[in-house]
Amino acid sequence: MQLDWLHLGTLVAVAHVLGAIAACHAILNTRTSQGAIAWAVSLVSMPYLTVIPYLFLGRSRFKGYVDARRVEYEILRQQHGEMTAHAHGAAPSAAHGDAAGGALLDQLGPHAITALSSLARMPFMGGNHVRTLVNGEATFAAIFDAIEAARHYVLVQFFIVRDDALGGRLKDLLLKKAAQGVRVYFVYDSIGSHDLPHRYIDALRRGGVDIHAFATNRYFVNRFQLNFRNHRKIVVVDGAHAFVGGHNVGVEYLGAKAPLSPWRDTHIEIRGPVVRQLGFVFVEDWYWATQRLPEIARPDDPPGGGMFCQVIASGPADKQETCSLFFVAAINAARERIWITSPYLIPDEAVFAALRLAVMRGVDVRILIPSRRDHLVVFAASRLYAHEMVRAGIKVCRYRPGFLHQKVVLIDSIAAAVGSANLDNRSFRLNFEIMVMTVDRGFAAEVEAMLTADFEQSYPVDPTEFASAPAWRRMAMHVARLFSPIL
Repeated sequence: MQLDWLHLGTLVAVAHVLGAIAACHAILNTRTSQGAIAWAVSLVSMPYLTVIPYLFLGRSRFKGYVDARRVEYEILRQQHGEMTAHAHGAAPSAAHGDAAGGALLDQLGPHAITALSSLARMPFMGGNHVRTLVNGEATFAAIFDAIEAARHYVLVQFFIVRDDALGGRLKDLLLKKAAQGVRVYFVYDSIGSHDLPHRYIDALRRGGVDIHAFATNRYFVNRFQLNFRNHRKIVVVDGAHAFVGGHNVGVEYLGAKAPLSPWRDTHIEIRGPVVRQLGFVFVEDWYWATQRLPEIARPDDPPGGGMFCQVIASGPADKQETCSLFFVAAINAARERIWITSPYLIPDEAVFAALRLAVMRGVDVRILIPSRRDHLVVFAASRLYAHEMVRAGIKVCRYRPGFLHQKVVLIDSIAAAVGSANLDNRSFRLNFEIMVMTVDRGFAAEVEAMLTADFEQSYPVDPTEFASAPAWRRMAMHVARLFSPIL
């Protein structure tokens, strides 16, 4: 018995020493003070429960990644310098937007345009056409039709790829196009697609599809690192079509998986010069994953329309916190309304402050979130943030029919953004994300009609919901929020 107590005491001491070491590492390396505090307190007080999770969620070996990425980014930008040739401020033309479109872009505000262009390091480009694809059936029908018509190359990137009925359709179509001589490049996230079987990947490779996993450590596929995921969803076909949004490849995104069905999501189809920006983002990620450039010719500007668009690609290696600042810039640009939909509601202080100030200046601020949960801790933290937002005068609604996964921002009657970024810290600082901002009254009206229909199928968060909840549930919400910087 005495020996057992000795062993137990040794284990406890070792756990606390490891916790203290890990806490020091967290303080030195975590990107935000809130995240550093959350990790340090939990590692020191509960090392038995948090040291192992910290190995998976807290470790960051990003310095070399950042340095290499900056060098590669500049090399790629020089090679694709034509992409930045058409910035706002140049004389509008039929090919790159008209005078009316340029005037509308100016209505978004010169400060907003300058801030967004600086964040994105890509300009607004005119001459585009964008349409919404509501839910999975419309999204994948459009994507598959575009791939079916491909003649030169197809670029595919998803966070989650499953070997199910939908994943099988995508695999068969890509194999068909590869057999026809079309170059097919496929990137999937190594963590998001952790259960993708080798037989799926091997079948694509044998059929001529160039497929690779994206991982933030080139020499080791992050078996002990679950952060820094590539959450982007991009499809580019022949430089003429591009698709961006919230859908991944799995039958649940078609609404075929209970208990979250029907699944509510949004993608967009894009034609025009801005497709080159999306292709560049894919090329950058592909180069990181493979150290090779895809063999694709630069296409001529495809026919588009009169819309101005900009791609905002963000990630944890950015010099600035691009994703968080994008939301702040979008909120600050609003004069009449700012509507945001997101499956997760865990904003940082900057975004929360921008939302409160928007309410104070008379802007119609609405946020749409799910009524069903897919992550227990995230949902609990989101409930507390929803309560605080309602107290601040923000209208927060819960989507009733099924799980809401779309990521959409509507600014006044002028602009809308659709992409992969959620309203949470993971998108702000840990994930690689992509959003496409479109400035066009017709497209903004289309998004407004879509969101209006969604709000009609939702119910507002009750201001008394938090106070009337049992004490244990209120405590659980507060405990969950402690972990919000690392959720």
